[in-house]
Amino acid sequence: MNISKYISDKISEVQAGSFTQSVTKIAIISIAAGIAIMIVSFAILEGFRNEIRDKIFSFGAHLQISKYDTNNSYEGAPISYNIGVTDSIPGIKKVQTFARKTAIIKTDDEVLGVVMKGVGRDYDLSAMQQNLEGGELISYNDTTSSKDVLVSQRIADKLHLKVGDDAIFYFVQTPPRARKLTVKGIYNTGLEEFDEVFVIGDIKLIRELNSWPDTLVGGVEVVLKDFEQIDQAADLVFEQMNYDLQLEKITDRHAQLFDWLKLLRKNVIIFLVLIIFVATFNMVSTVFIMIIERINMIGVLKAVGATDGQIRKVFYFRGLKLTIKGLVWGNIIGLGFCALQYYFELIPLDPENYYMDRVPISWNLGIIIGLNAITLLLTMMAILIPAAMIARIKPVKAIKFD
Repeated sequence: MNISKYISDKISEVQAGSFTQSVTKIAIISIAAGIAIMIVSFAILEGFRNEIRDKIFSFGAHLQISKYDTNNSYEGAPISYNIGVTDSIPGIKKVQTFARKTAIIKTDDEVLGVVMKGVGRDYDLSAMQQNLEGGELISYNDTTSSKDVLVSQRIADKLHLKVGDDAIFYFVQTPPRARKLTVKGIYNTGLEEFDEVFVIGDIKLIRELNSWPDTLVGGVEVVLKDFEQIDQAADLVFEQMNYDLQLEKITDRHAQLFDWLKLLRKNVIIFLVLIIFVATFNMVSTVFIMIIERINMIGVLKAVGATDGQIRKVFYFRGLKLTIKGLVWGNIIGLGFCALQYYFELIPLDPENYYMDRVPISWNLGIIIGLNAITLLLTMMAILIPAAMIARIKPVKAIKFD
């Protein structure tokens, strides 16, 4: 039998109504509140990051290859789709093509300038599916170009369009050319730089307007297997490119959004460090109080031959039990709140400010386990601080202590 653990259990049984009991409740509550807040904070943070990244990726892959051009216009010089970059390169999941063309949409009472992004069957529009507010994705024809387009909710509101409506697109070129296209679907990302500008159409239509053969495209996008490896993949792709092409990472193309996400994560980490500090400080205070209240017992144990290490373990086991109890309650509260928000979307958001209409939740088991492990480790290390004072307690003085 472990005598230190036995005494620790007995201490917890006989301390009902004592001052230590109130302090231990505070310690449990602080640890529970701390771990609950950390779980919710990281779940929301990862939810924001994933939601916004998915919205960005729905309009462009991780890497984009186009003709080197100092003009910085939406339209660029065409390139061949066969540029030597394939999914055989390590880290690449998919290679897809696109083209852009500026246009003016005219309805009965409104006019609006947009950029059409033409995509084909090889383009993965599955990420756009979750952004659809109504309608469906573009359907393609084998012989002719599709007359279907996807417009944003903002564009649809400005032009008073709805799913199934027709609109005249005047494409900016010499001479200007017009096409009557049908709104197949309406999307909403909440990101102004996309929703105010882009219309999704068929790349065949842009080829027809520009008199391009089937071998030419406006650019090539590269989808990676792991976004975190974007820098390494970019180096490998760059080695395969011709000198007259340029490579752009999505983190550079939308640097403002990605920098905001990095800043958000830094702020959350600082906040969580403060929470862990408060929880460990409360545990140190609790163990100090338990030791002071049990000085007579410590003196008796030393008098009957107990070592300092054995006595330290008594309070160490007591602190461990309190910490585990706090972690259990914290996980129940934190995960319970996340589940309620995830399934019932109880807390809404203003899409104008937050790019989404509800607080997002992302489940990451690794982060949850990591938060629990770090809290447990730091709390147990903190307990060693007050436990060290046991070695300085003299049996004779301790037995007389009142």
